[in-house]
Amino acid sequence: MTRVTRRLHATARVARRISAGDLDARVDDPRTKDPSRPQDEVAAVASALDSMAASLQGKLLSEQRFTADVAHELRTPLTGLHAAAELLPPGRPTELVRDRVGALRTLTEDLLEISRLDTGRERVELDTEPLGALAERVVRASGTDTEVVVVRDVSVETDRRRLERVLGNLVANAHRHGRGPVSLTVDGPVVIVRDHGDGFPEYLVEHGPQRFRTEGGSKGHGLGLTIALGQAEVLGARLSFANAAGGGAVATLALR
Repeated sequence: MTRVTRRLHATARVARRISAGDLDARVDDPRTKDPSRPQDEVAAVASALDSMAASLQGKLLSEQRFTADVAHELRTPLTGLHAAAELLPPGRPTELVRDRVGALRTLTEDLLEISRLDTGRERVELDTEPLGALAERVVRASGTDTEVVVVRDVSVETDRRRLERVLGNLVANAHRHGRGPVSLTVDGPVVIVRDHGDGFPEYLVEHGPQRFRTEGGSKGHGLGLTIALGQAEVLGARLSFANAAGGGAVATLALR
């Protein structure tokens, strides 16, 4: 393998890392840092790739800061609105106001949670949890008609709060965007949430959930699955999305 070929392979590896989401990856070709050395086509490609990654990283950090700032700024006035709404006289208009204020508070808290996940500094608090019992608890708390099937129960070392958040969001998404029956199956360290609706959008199956992107005018902000994926990553678990051959969306959480 020639030196030029090795440099091309190194550049291609970095490009694949960037494509996979590693925006810290750089080629750092020595020729791009030393103007006295002859600049060839490989150095030009490497320099362009590094510049692109730096630009993308800067835009992403700016977006993350904006999300965090907006959520923090909204929190205080929304707390006041919530308190004021509780003082309104009973009636349909009051119910509508309280409902909308509640929706705004939920959105704000979701944005704050995403901003914390974006920092990459979240830490787990591990404990041993029987997975079947935890799944039953999540479904009861959701207040939904979700069937829980325990094929093989196990105890997992995990952060209970984060795992409940992941499963709760998956169940809520199945009922909000899919159709019944909805089931949650525990098979060892793998949990599967399945509905019988139209399935996940193609972009979501291929690239994962994207905040503030929904399909076909569906309700929501695309934050529930984004949070579920982020919390799964904190847990060191793998969350994947697919569509069943017979119809319906399938979310699979594989715990360590």
